[in-house]
Amino acid sequence: MSDWINTITQEVTNSLDTRWDTRDGYTIPETEKINLTNGAVKIEATFLYADLAGSSILAEHCPWPTTAKIIRTYLEVCTRLIRAYGGEIRSFDGDRVMGVFIGNNKNTYATNCAREIDWVVEKIIAVKTKKFPSIKEKNIQIKHCIGIDTGEVIAVRAGIRNSNDLIWIGKAASMAAKLSDIRNYPYSVYISNSCYLKLPDSSKITESGDKIWEQTSYDFAGVSRTIYHTKNMKEP
Repeated sequence: MSDWINTITQEVTNSLDTRWDTRDGYTIPETEKINLTNGAVKIEATFLYADLAGSSILAEHCPWPTTAKIIRTYLEVCTRLIRAYGGEIRSFDGDRVMGVFIGNNKNTYATNCAREIDWVVEKIIAVKTKKFPSIKEKNIQIKHCIGIDTGEVIAVRAGIRNSNDLIWIGKAASMAAKLSDIRNYPYSVYISNSCYLKLPDSSKITESGDKIWEQTSYDFAGVSRTIYHTKNMKEP
């Protein structure tokens, strides 16, 4: 067995034998604040995943500068609104961004933020991108989806020295990410039942008395779960 295989084998053994040093967290963890070897932080948080739909179509039919401008614009809008609502950005992944919210109003802030992002995508980004010939000629519609869930998660660091990032262990992060993959326009914001139950009435019903959220279902981890979606946008 080569020295390289011996090294990898030992690393696997060490990693699988890790004894976690877990602590409760009261702020959203930063990568550098968690020990790479065995650090773990437990928090109650709400996760928002915003995902631009159809980026492969953009890449296929649009010049790269156009595709880059549209993806960057979407991520910039999401980032600004997440930060405006007190959330923290903890991950970018291609055309997707993850925001984390904590505190007593985390679900209200996350859902309001999501509905505002939806408004900007529909009323501003989708309109202004029609100036690009490739968008107009191919009749490409700028769409997206946002998934939100809330609950207890554990943050740990994965990777090696000088090349690592946080990973989030728990249903809330995983389900939020999965919900953002749904493509059922004009419904572009999806939230878990856990999130919905923690919303105040002002985040469930409009001033005119209309329901903001509609109940539906989603299969997650082999289980059919109650979720809610909306096409009711919120102007920033």
